[in-house]
Amino acid sequence: QVQLVESGGGLVQAGGSLRLSCAASGSIRSINNMGWYQQAPGKQRELVAVITSGGRPNYADSVKGRFTISRDNAKNTVYMQMNSLRPEDTGVYYCKADGVSLFDGRWYLDYWGQGTQVTVSS
Repeated sequence: QVQLVESGGGLVQAGGSLRLSCAASGSIRSINNMGWYQQAPGKQRELVAVITSGGRPNYADSVKGRFTISRDNAKNTVYMQMNSLRPEDTGVYYCKADGVSLFDGRWYLDYWGQGTQVTVSS
């Protein structure tokens, strides 16, 4: 089976920084896209940033210039550096892996992590 484990969330003041990490474990041959989603209190889960297996990133307009997504394919890990944090960045951040291929030939559409809480105080 495949598991995604996030880390790096926490409480930070506005203007501060956090770095999120998400490591995928299991008998993984490759992962297509990896991304981060935010679920703010009382709202639906929304895409924050995504990165292809080739390293091409894409960001929500609200985080452009403040957040940077990166990945280490050898470690099946995705990172997100979050700078200049704002109170509206508060929420649970979920990691998602799309198009997961295993060494035994199985392929899965996506996997989600359990989420990590980010709280930005004003």
